Amino acid sequence: MKNIKWLFILFAMTALWSCSEEDLDSNSIFGPDASVKNEFDTWLLHNYTEPYNIDFKYRFEDKESNDDYNLAPADYNKAVALAKMTKYLWIESYEELLGPDFIRTYCPKVMHLVGSPAYNSQGSIVLGTAEGGLKITLYNVNAIDLNNIDIETLNYWYFKTMHHEFAHILHQTKNYSTDFNLISASNYQSSSWVNVTDQEALNMGFVSPYASSETQEDFVEIISIYVTHSAAYWNSLVGSASADGQEMINQKLALVKDYLITTWGIDLDALRDIVQRRSQDVLTMDLTTLN
Repeated sequence: MKNIKWLFILFAMTALWSCSEEDLDSNSIFGPDASVKNEFDTWLLHNYTEPYNIDFKYRFEDKESNDDYNLAPADYNKAVALAKMTKYLWIESYEELLGPDFIRTYCPKVMHLVGSPAYNSQGSIVLGTAEGGLKITLYNVNAIDLNNIDIETLNYWYFKTMHHEFAHILHQTKNYSTDFNLISASNYQSSSWVNVTDQEALNMGFVSPYASSETQEDFVEIISIYVTHSAAYWNSLVGSASADGQEMINQKLALVKDYLITTWGIDLDALRDIVQRRSQDVLTMDLTTLN
């Protein structure tokens, strides 16, 4: 009996020993050791930290995550792909339009990736969060299909979110005219926006159900949807609203455009042209190598 017992212990120790460090992925997504840098860390230093003063966090850190949700770390390879796409499609779009000083000054200082979606208690999904203009978190990174890059999916989960959250940073820095808040003043739904359909939102003068939640979300939804879609898409979207809805959306868009050009020097149509062109380039980008 004792011999059997010792044989079992020896077998268990052998099994544990066989899982050597050579079998582990050195690109850990947990508990970063600042003294150990991999190839991706070096790439982020040269492409985010040095030129823009952005700390791009792809490893899972409890202090950066929201305890209200059950979250999972971002996959290393998908984090690499999203970092490359975000730089090209978001940061460099603004840089092309306004020069490097603008994005370096007003971009968030922390970008944080989470692998899984974040679900609210009412059943809605958090696409992203912005914290005081300093940090943007993107969720559901692990949903990226590296073998089938689809720009609509990327826009829905990540790039519409980036433009949405960055627009929050802009209006929190320099506020827009309160005239915007009066156009649909009686139609805002607060937390009940989750029960609003796309068509109901349009008829009430909102470009999305979430835009009907409150004025600031309304403002940034217009910007994010406008730049991440073609002119034909926007015209079709607004054209499907009721006559009153169309009038309200067009009034809001005029105020948004005026605010961006007079306050920030941002021509929204020029920005959309840049984003649309770069969106097509993403489809042929090398998203796996760090070059």
